[in-house]
Amino acid sequence: MNLFPKQNWFPTTNAKPDMSRPVCVYMGDELARYHFGERHPFGPQRFPAFAREFSLRQLDSQVDVLAPVMCAESELALFHAPEYIDKVKAMSQTGVGVLDCGNTPAFVGMYEASRYVVGTTLDGCRRIMRGEYAHAFTPIGGLHHASRKGAAGFCIFNDCGIAIEMLKREFGLQRIAYVDIDAHHGDGVFYGFEDDPALCYVDFHEDGRYLYPGTGRVEETGSGAAAGCKLNIPMPPYANDEMFIALWDQVEKFILDASPEFILLQCGADSLKGDPITHLHYSTQVHAHVTRRLSEIARQLGHTRVMAMGGGGYDLRNLSQAWCDVIETMQETKEA
Repeated sequence: MNLFPKQNWFPTTNAKPDMSRPVCVYMGDELARYHFGERHPFGPQRFPAFAREFSLRQLDSQVDVLAPVMCAESELALFHAPEYIDKVKAMSQTGVGVLDCGNTPAFVGMYEASRYVVGTTLDGCRRIMRGEYAHAFTPIGGLHHASRKGAAGFCIFNDCGIAIEMLKREFGLQRIAYVDIDAHHGDGVFYGFEDDPALCYVDFHEDGRYLYPGTGRVEETGSGAAAGCKLNIPMPPYANDEMFIALWDQVEKFILDASPEFILLQCGADSLKGDPITHLHYSTQVHAHVTRRLSEIARQLGHTRVMAMGGGGYDLRNLSQAWCDVIETMQETKEA
């Protein structure tokens, strides 16, 4: 059964953008296909919930709406092991089995759906680097749990990690910041770049003693040449906006000191109060605040490069509100 019949969410274009609206948002059926079925937390209603709120706020008249882009298989190999890519490709044909300990079930067409997630994040990064846009947002992305050798936590391919590798290799960037406010620790990104001094890593997440994946202790600050380049901030259950903002100033200084040439934001909405599988109590003001401040940091550093990815979020109202607040804030802070 086709769980997601084709729909025209919004008119999309890959033509030369209108630079009076230097924010782009990716919308399309190709992204909507990345889900694990009706009974799974990462289900088929997440994308349409966001699309409805996006339309209600008339954001399609304020930003450029672009079609999703499929990545090349060779781009998956920037981060992932060839044998793992082959495994996903094979299991995608049958849709039988699980890719990890049970959180990430296979589904028919997952290989193609995952390549659209990755390719869309990469396209946003490339357009920002080419100066076509100041900021970009993709709702189905930020799959931060997948490791170089396997899937984890609803994440098949790690678009964040692939984007970091692409920015380094294709554009020669030497300093990249990755900021993650999803309730879950971005273990796939952290351990994938634990010893890489090129990546300034900042991750606010629910303390791993209470939530999957159980990692991201404050003592984990990077290793080898990257010692001190990573900042893990485990938050207690029920942490609220006030607790988050109280810690942000030191984070802002940490990022500024790193002088990143590009900023990636994983803005998972499962850190909001009411999410069914987490315990943090933020409001969407946290997402707007982080977006605003990262945009300002980018300007202070002489560029405007911020790429945001939706990440987690399993309460439909929370994710639609948070992601649209991120987009509105990007639009408000577009002026350099």
